[in-house]
Amino acid sequence: MPVVWSDRCLLHDPGREIWVGLPTEASEVPARVDRILDTLARPDLLLAEAHDDEILKSIHDADLLRFLESAWDEWQASGLPEDPGQTRVVPYIFAHPGLGGPLIEPTAVPAKTGFFAYDTMTLIGEGTWEAARAAVDVALTAADLVRRGEPVAYACTRPPGHHACRAAYGGSCYLNNAACAAVALELERVAVLDIDAHQCNGTQQIFAGNSDVIVGSVHVDPRAGWFPHFLGFAHGLGSKNLPLAPGSGDGRWLDAVDSLVAWARESSVQGLVISLGVDAAAGDAESPLEVTQEGYREAGELLGGLRLPTVIVQEGGYDLETIGPLVLETLLGFESAL
Repeated sequence: MPVVWSDRCLLHDPGREIWVGLPTEASEVPARVDRILDTLARPDLLLAEAHDDEILKSIHDADLLRFLESAWDEWQASGLPEDPGQTRVVPYIFAHPGLGGPLIEPTAVPAKTGFFAYDTMTLIGEGTWEAARAAVDVALTAADLVRRGEPVAYACTRPPGHHACRAAYGGSCYLNNAACAAVALELERVAVLDIDAHQCNGTQQIFAGNSDVIVGSVHVDPRAGWFPHFLGFAHGLGSKNLPLAPGSGDGRWLDAVDSLVAWARESSVQGLVISLGVDAAAGDAESPLEVTQEGYREAGELLGGLRLPTVIVQEGGYDLETIGPLVLETLLGFESAL
């Protein structure tokens, strides 16, 4: 299958995350995609083509796009990198609905950040906008290839996107790459199936109530204390959520993936976007689940069995030793089913 990439995706370096008020080492680092591409060992990588903002503006509110594009420059101009010495854009106050309303976008950039961000983990640095925008181009280029006749294309996107909502960002995600790919396929009905360990709250929020794009997700149960915490329950927002207990392995996880596949088939969709997170793997420090490399290959086979025009978009996966082999096994499993 074609593999699409942009070296501009390396420009985002979060440096740290702010976790319960403390700085911790970032897990969504540039080396993630380096390890994937090294494992795939493809000399014929396709570079993403630049796209206009038409599809992006149909996915995200204009105010969010404006903020993300200008946030780093505003932070620099504010002097905050010198006093108090914060070199990344991070909020200190949030526009919580409990404040009442109407809430308006504030002037001070640390407060403005909390108007659009919903966590303290997702920091913005010098190249964040450029990398996030390039990731959208990667996803759109892969969708172009599929629309022109390729049965499947893999978009090696970074930063990930499935937690990015229409008007808010978080979960290490800024722009929703999978959502852009789903629209770009230009089909009457598309399914986005997300197998990342964490529920795709952004993708489901963007397409809620839209019968043209249906969204299904298998993920750890947020009630057990996992991100996104407030969403992702079996009865919650979105087309289909299949939450699993922490520690679930291949058996239960693959049963859930198979249920998503059956649901997509019954829904008579014409195209498929797979949000491929490999952070459900046993051994990943961020993983609440215990899926094996063999499990990922079988998941690829199940998804490939739909035999639909498909864009595979990279989401999570944070163990640098295993991320490449896990992605490779999933892609090989998918191809074997065609």
